[in-house]
Amino acid sequence: MDITTSTSQSPPTADRPPPLTLPVVLVGVVLVAMSISGTAVALPSIGRDLDTSGSPLSWVVAGYNLAFAAMTLIAGSAADRIGRRRVFIAAALVFAAGFLATALSPSIIVIDIARLISGAGGAGIMAAGGAMLASSYDGAARNRAFALMGTMAGIGIAIGPTLSGLLIDATGWRGGFAVFTVVSLLVALGATRARESRASVSHPIDWAGSALFVAALSLLMFALLEASALGWLHPGILVTGIVGLIALVLFGVVQRRSPAPVLAPDLVANRGFVGWSLATLTTSIGFLGVLVFLPTYLQAAGLSPSAAGVAMLLLTAPVLVAPMVAVTLVNKGVSARLLIVIALALVVAGNLWLTALNADQAVTAVAAPLVMIGVGMGASFGITDGQAMALVPPDAVGMAAGFLNTLRGAAEALVIAAFSASLVGLLAAKLGDTGRAAAVGAGRLTSGVEAEELDAFTWSWHLTQLGVGLLCLVLSVVVVTLIRGRAATSRGTA
Repeated sequence: MDITTSTSQSPPTADRPPPLTLPVVLVGVVLVAMSISGTAVALPSIGRDLDTSGSPLSWVVAGYNLAFAAMTLIAGSAADRIGRRRVFIAAALVFAAGFLATALSPSIIVIDIARLISGAGGAGIMAAGGAMLASSYDGAARNRAFALMGTMAGIGIAIGPTLSGLLIDATGWRGGFAVFTVVSLLVALGATRARESRASVSHPIDWAGSALFVAALSLLMFALLEASALGWLHPGILVTGIVGLIALVLFGVVQRRSPAPVLAPDLVANRGFVGWSLATLTTSIGFLGVLVFLPTYLQAAGLSPSAAGVAMLLLTAPVLVAPMVAVTLVNKGVSARLLIVIALALVVAGNLWLTALNADQAVTAVAAPLVMIGVGMGASFGITDGQAMALVPPDAVGMAAGFLNTLRGAAEALVIAAFSASLVGLLAAKLGDTGRAAAVGAGRLTSGVEAEELDAFTWSWHLTQLGVGLLCLVLSVVVVTLIRGRAATSRGTA
């Protein structure tokens, strides 16, 4: 199977997809995105109710992202083999089960396990859902479907914190998770009306490769997430990181020798596909850290929680509009490569501009860069998936969708961990007190020395944003190099 060749022919089911296929996938995408961005709002209530804090409470969010990143590629590969609709339905049921277990959990350990289950279900919804769209639509219709998928992901990210907060106020945190359970079950029911599709050639699942991939990503994520608490030179962190790297190398070896790899080497060798995949990774890196951590800084600078939430609309609102604008331009003949270069430039410039952040005029200082990052992220949502999938043959769309969402999930977990470690580490170096640095990083300033701590917080933000901006710049150069001459050229596959 030559995955390096672009395929523009219509998939067998592209002529008339069942009417429920697109709305069911889009609702599933919204739920997954909301669970990523909205669960953090419930953490204080969970902590108070179950008398917990620290690492066990942090894993409520981190565990979901870890399971999502680890399982997405496997879910996409399984969807190609055993049926995309079948995997989507099973994933929605697993997603619902995780939410129900969370709502009924008697302890934080049970919640952490339940969130891992929800993350695995969310991975299946995203990977199998993307594969269902790729196998049901073609040409401009496929572009619009993936742009809508990106838009709905943006809506979920944007409204997740607000809607979750309203649900918690109205029903408590357990009631909020129960509502998600019901909607997930409705998604599974609606998916039974979608058409089934699978790869034309069926191979057994690569269990060895799957196990190694999950082990590698889990170990590496654990090392990153726990290093800030235990220390980078802690024996447990060093051993976990080394074993994770060994597992990753073994995964690559197994994939080259497996007759039915979970990640085909030909897919990774497809320069155009990898380039578009790195584009979505780059915009995610530039977006997620700001989305998660800037509200804390704004509140430390004196804004109320509601005012900080309104300010963040400068970042999230463009994500609701830009995907459809971008895909409309592509379908009218504008170069997708030109648009992604502009999007990457906006993300890089916005992150570098955030080094001008200051506490005296916090909203004014961040307004323009937030809009730039939001527009860049939204445009990326609208075109990267469609462009990448146009370079993959129909038999591999599930694996390809899994790969794309694995990159996104891994980026989210890595960015959250690295951004937090950078902020707290720089604060500790500036203030000379790790405990005090952790409190300031959480937005709690010490009475009497607020000005000193806020200056240190601003300084740590400047250096962290400089690092993020430069990383995005380097990745953008790599993306442009890889997609040069590799984009789909016809309007039908643009």
